[in-house]
Order: sequence, then structure tokens, then C-alpha cells
Amino acid sequence: MLPEEKVKNLISRHLSLEKELSSGELDKDKYAEISKEYSDLNGIIKQAKEYLNFKKENDDLNNIIKDKNSDSEMIEFANIELVNLKKNYFKNEKIIKLFLLPKDQADGKNAIIEIRAGTGGLEASLFASDLFKMYEKVCQKKKWNIEIISISKSDAGGLKEVIAIIKGKNIYSSLKYESGVHRVQRVPDTETQGRVHTSAATVAVLPEAEDLDIKLDEKDLRIDVFRSSGPGGQSVNTTDSAVRITHIPTGIVVSQQDEKSQIRNKEKGLKILRSRIYDFERQKIDQERSKDRKSKIGTGDRSERIRTYNFPQGRVTDHRINLTLHKLEEFMEGEIFDEMVESLSLRAQEDELSKIN
Repeated sequence: MLPEEKVKNLISRHLSLEKELSSGELDKDKYAEISKEYSDLNGIIKQAKEYLNFKKENDDLNNIIKDKNSDSEMIEFANIELVNLKKNYFKNEKIIKLFLLPKDQADGKNAIIEIRAGTGGLEASLFASDLFKMYEKVCQKKKWNIEIISISKSDAGGLKEVIAIIKGKNIYSSLKYESGVHRVQRVPDTETQGRVHTSAATVAVLPEAEDLDIKLDEKDLRIDVFRSSGPGGQSVNTTDSAVRITHIPTGIVVSQQDEKSQIRNKEKGLKILRSRIYDFERQKIDQERSKDRKSKIGTGDRSERIRTYNFPQGRVTDHRINLTLHKLEEFMEGEIFDEMVESLSLRAQEDELSKIN
């Protein structure tokens, strides 16, 4: 049950914002900020008022039912109204609880996605390539823009590693549950006896950090330049254009060699570095908040096996929510990606709701 005081605070805050907006004393930036909060609260005020009125309406209907002077038709009507009132009460309670959940400030950001071949040799690199193609198809369907930052191909035509930035609306909120180990079970093309092999790829999804999120101090950076090794880059360089950037306080290292220009490689490297530091800081805060509990659906543990793609059986299973979809082909085409995301988001919300008293 929600504390009434929390619900009353929502209503009083809404009234306070309304007065501020009508005062005509706000500058442009402050007006935009308050308008956004007011608009968000607008969607919850009706439910908040109904929630607070529940006790009075409940008592009124029970009084009608218990009143010896009430006729049978009135009592029947009151009983029906009481059932509907209680249903609406629990529905409103859930809506308000969801609204009160702490907002992830990164949800609206673009995302940097990093995919790396794991155990399984060449087959793992082919699977990493298949995963990247899947995310590309999701982007096409959703009209998101995907831009490769760096790519390293394997001898078999797969991918050792690919890093890309995905831009659009609320990208991080849609992709954040993809971080972890993705396992594939299938018969490789090179397998002559038809045996199923298991291999894996790791996916890391980071919110794109802006300059305002993470300010990089030059004294905290060690920048080394070297000659591109060729296979991972777009061409074999004869100049020292590749860049390795080390963030000394955290020990995070980023190497970038895809561009022929040292300046461009440094720009791309700093973009990745900024996002990795931002993600590192977020994880530190999350760990401090969750010392007493372990969330069922993590967004940061790169070593957690989160999903299995079983090609012989045509199924994809997400182990965090025990969800199996027997539509692997459609999933790899990006067709039913939303179905998985919605299930993961719903479970994450339920986990958070269970912590609200």
C-alpha cells in the first residue's frame, strides 16, 4: 500500500508547478524544465486523486450495503460499484508506483554498442557478425541511425569486434538489457558430421556520454600513438595514426585505428572513453545502492550469460526472465525484438515495484 503522503505530494507539486507556469516570471530554460515536469505529472494526477478518494467512496458504498433501509436494487448496484472501485484502486496504485520509480537519466540517450567474439573461435566471430546484423535490422525497422566507430574482421568473414553508435529516441532504454554473454548453439558450416557446437559473443551497451556528463581533464589522459596493424583498420597505414588513450584515474583504455587521420581516431577514441567512464561511474552508484539486494535483471554484468540462440530447435531463450520464443528466425531478422524488450522491461519494473513499501 502506498503512503498517502507520497500521493498528496504529487498533487501539491502539480498545483505548485501550475502556479509557476502561469506567473510569467520564468526564463525560457526554466519554463521548458518546469513544463516537462508539469506535463509528466499531468499523466498521473487523475489516478492520484482517485486513489486518495478511495477510502471515502469505499465507506459510502459499504454504508449503502449495510443500511437496512437500502432496497435490493440499490444494494446490488453498490456491490457492483464496490468491485469496480477496488479494481480501479489497485490499477491506480500500480500506475502511481511505476511513476514514483527512480528514473534512469540515461534512458533517453543514444547508445554505444560493443560486440566481441567470445569462446568458440571462428564460429564465435561469425555469431558476433550475425548479432551485429540483427541489431542493424532492428535499427532499420525503427528508423534509428547506426554508425560504425570501429570494426575488426576475422579470417572467416565474421567479426572479432565491432563498436557502433546508435542514434534516435530513447535508444538506451530499448537496448540496455542486451549487455552480457549471448550464447549460440548450431552446426557450423565447417562441421562435416552435423554436430552442434556452442560458442558465444559478448555485448556491451553504454549510454553515449556528452561533454556535460563527463569532463575529461588532459592531465588524467595518457595518449600514445602507433602504426595501424592493418587487419582491424580500414587500410594499412604507413604513419603513426592509431591512438591509444588511457584514463589514468580509472585505468580504462581505448584504442582506435580505423581512420587514416590521427585526429579522427582521437575524436572517436574520446567518444568511446567518455561513455565507458560514464558507464563505470553509473555502475559504481548502482552497486552502492544495491549492496543488500541482487537485481534479477542486470544491465552491467558483461560476464552474465543472458541469452541462448538455439538454431536446431529454432528458439531464443532469455535466461533472466525464463522467456523462450520459438521464433529464432524472426528474432534474427529484427522482427520480434520489441517482444523481448517489453518482457524484460516489464520484469525489471516488477522487480523495482516489489521494493516499494
